[in-house]
Amino acid sequence: MKPDQETKLYQIAETQLGYFTSKQASLAGYSAVNHPYHVNKGHWVREHRGIYRLANFPQSPEGEFVLWSLWSRNQSDIPQGVYSHETALSLYEVSDVLPAKLHMTVPKQFRKAGNRPTVLVLHRADLTIDEIQKKTGFSVTTPFKTVTDLLAEGVLSEDIIKQALKEFFQQGLLTEKDTIKLVEKHPSLAKHIFRLAQIENRL
Repeated sequence: MKPDQETKLYQIAETQLGYFTSKQASLAGYSAVNHPYHVNKGHWVREHRGIYRLANFPQSPEGEFVLWSLWSRNQSDIPQGVYSHETALSLYEVSDVLPAKLHMTVPKQFRKAGNRPTVLVLHRADLTIDEIQKKTGFSVTTPFKTVTDLLAEGVLSEDIIKQALKEFFQQGLLTEKDTIKLVEKHPSLAKHIFRLAQIENRL
């Protein structure tokens, strides 16, 4: 193992909370045939097919989000999944919702060989750049998109959505302009939004 290889891999993994793909390891200079060697030696931890973690990298509670984001990568090794719906609320810490599974939005044409991990619930939609918020090693839908998705889905209770909206406003993550756009985009939900957020006097 050459020092420059180790440095390159660490630089890649550092942006992904210690995780990396087999293709990223190869790009750093590690021959694919030697990947099992580094696992056996305890340098790497194999987390999923083609996904590893540096054994000596400090583990983070958000590591799981990076792992399944990397699982969603396409043939170009670019993650396609964006955490959304109830999972987005959890990541923004704006509600008491603790989803048993991770909700992820993937492109409509998303295809992945093998079985879908049971921890994931996949929603299909072609997101735009302004609907995505970048985190360290993964992405999540913006507060505006998250609220839109949850209102359209109609699964969560009004109290939970009301709590999330209140927190979004208090944290400055959902502006009055966003709310106006939300109403304009979903006019049929306007009364619902006003009632939940109790923001009639703020617009």
